[in-house]
Formats: sequence, C-alpha cells, structure tokens
Amino acid sequence: MNNGTTGRAHWSFRVIVIVALIWNLLGVMNFVIQMIPRTLAMVSEPQQAIVASRPAWATAAFAIAVVTASVGCVLLLLRKSAATSWFVASLIAMIVQVVPYFGLSDSPVRLGAVEIASFILMPLAVAVFLIWHANWTKRQGWIA
Repeated sequence: MNNGTTGRAHWSFRVIVIVALIWNLLGVMNFVIQMIPRTLAMVSEPQQAIVASRPAWATAAFAIAVVTASVGCVLLLLRKSAATSWFVASLIAMIVQVVPYFGLSDSPVRLGAVEIASFILMPLAVAVFLIWHANWTKRQGWIA
C-alpha cells in the first residue's frame, strides 16, 4: 500500500511489538536499578564490578539504547514508520555500549561466554530483529 494508508495488521504484529516493548522496558528498569546504589548492592559482585568499571560514556550509551528502543516500540504500536530510525539509533548505542568489553577501552572487566551471550549477543539480535520487523511491516502496508 503506497497510498499513505495502512492496512489491517496481522494479530502477530501487536504480540511481537508488545513483547518487544516489555523486553525494552525491562532494559530501562535494569538501567535504573544499576543507577541506584542500594539496589545495585543486591546483585552479585561480578555484576557490580561490571557496572563500576563501565565508562560513563558506555553507561550513557546503555541509557540511550534502552530508551530509544522503547520509544521505537511505542511508535511501532502507533504504526509509525519512524520506529525504524529509533531502532537503528538503539542498535548504534548498543554497539557503543559494548566497546569496553572487547578490550577496546581501558576497562579491566572482561566478560565470559555466558555474559557475552546474555549481555551482548541477545540484545543485539533483538535490535536487529526489530529493525527488520519494522521494515517488513512497512512493506506489508501495516505502518505508514
């Protein structure tokens, strides 16, 4: 549909976007928890070390990543094609955020395989999927 109107979306569209929004809001909650010393003290020492050693710019990138992805999900629920740009911004912020963990900065913390999979690969895969999904739904005529 190239006439500026949107067609009726398949039920799975809303399910995917709502699950993605919940995922990203959990990321926002994770960020907030890490910024409150009292709650950060409740996580394991290795996790505390990761947060403590993370440069301020990587922490800012984390905040940008989760907030822009959440905004992208809301825009997708509203069926706005601008969601794609927000998801791309989120992916860029995620890539910036993980730089310290690959020896590309002076961070003393190195992640193991489990942390790499859960902290880096899974969120990156979700981000790439959301970009693809937003583009695909636009081609389907479900968003304008």
